[in-house]
Amino acid sequence: MNFELTEERQMLQDTLRRYLSDRYTTATRNAIIDSDTGMSDEIWTELAELGVIGALFTEEQGGFGGAGFDITTVFEELGRAGVVEPFLDTAILGGGLIAALGDDTQKQLLDEVIAGGAHLALAHGEPTSRYDLSRVETTVVQNGTTGGGADVQNGENIVLNGRKAVVVNAEAAGHLIVSARESGAADDPAGISLFLVPAGTPGLSLRGYPLFSGGRAAEVTLDNVTLPASARLGLANKGFAALADVVARADVALVAEVMGAMETATELTRDYLMTRKQFGRPIGTFQALAHRYSDLLIELEQARSAVINAAGHLDKPSEIRDLQVSAARNLIGRVGRHVAEETIQMHGGIAMTQEYELAHIAKRITLADHRFGDTDYHLERFIDLSAA
Repeated sequence: MNFELTEERQMLQDTLRRYLSDRYTTATRNAIIDSDTGMSDEIWTELAELGVIGALFTEEQGGFGGAGFDITTVFEELGRAGVVEPFLDTAILGGGLIAALGDDTQKQLLDEVIAGGAHLALAHGEPTSRYDLSRVETTVVQNGTTGGGADVQNGENIVLNGRKAVVVNAEAAGHLIVSARESGAADDPAGISLFLVPAGTPGLSLRGYPLFSGGRAAEVTLDNVTLPASARLGLANKGFAALADVVARADVALVAEVMGAMETATELTRDYLMTRKQFGRPIGTFQALAHRYSDLLIELEQARSAVINAAGHLDKPSEIRDLQVSAARNLIGRVGRHVAEETIQMHGGIAMTQEYELAHIAKRITLADHRFGDTDYHLERFIDLSAA
């Protein structure tokens, strides 16, 4: 099989790599991380103009890509440069749900997202849910009157109550997509609905904080948040399937991002090994270090195969897709931890300083393993899906 990029994807990769190598320096990123917003609006707009967000959506949705290999092409370059801007949260998660479930009015927001003029955040995970995608305790009361404003007609309002944890990009988002339960037990996949909640809605409160790997998140509280019925995305009680679909796409984006980050880590290590001298010659010529570096290159090839496999199965039936995605997440999680540890050890103390590129890259690799399930979670999920 031919795994070479198509001409269009190769052009996108080349353009994105050139832009990020010129624009996204270590000093620039550190300034972004230390800022109040945790992101650069200027860089976000420029990347949107380059078509980075549009590449993550199909032509029917207003983009020009949307396939698994479009996602991996974009996110591998974002990972290679250690980009902290919330493409995963705004485009893959938030934009993906609006594209799948939104009506004509709601999909107008998607055009703004693709153009770089709007941010989204998915408020789904809760303090007790851990990695269980179906565990939702936030409640919905339909036809309630608590908190209803003049724009809410009697009998048509929806009231949300609950808490959401580690909602990435919540502070910058113009709208939050909130999951809430309309029926069933707390861990039942059926009964979950999704709602488009504008920022600043009365009863919606955020407690923001910086993330260790860059960017910002928030703890979100919904206290009698009252919305019109038109705020619902899709059908009542039918939100889980769409959630599972966008999280699978997010998983593929994450493994590609970690792949790019691992390549940067190994390149930095190679340069360091051939520059740092001991006993009059580069330390990379010492056999012990040369063997350790060679092992990293072998691991990278295995990881790339897993990324390609996951991207190729993204549009398959869910049981096949999820099996391959969990296999990739497990492998990338193990390889990523190995690469982060080995590259830091071969560098020594300089690798732990904020001014050096590897420090941030290693954080991105490590923290990616804790979104949507860690290595152990995906191993157990792979076993369960294989048995099924």
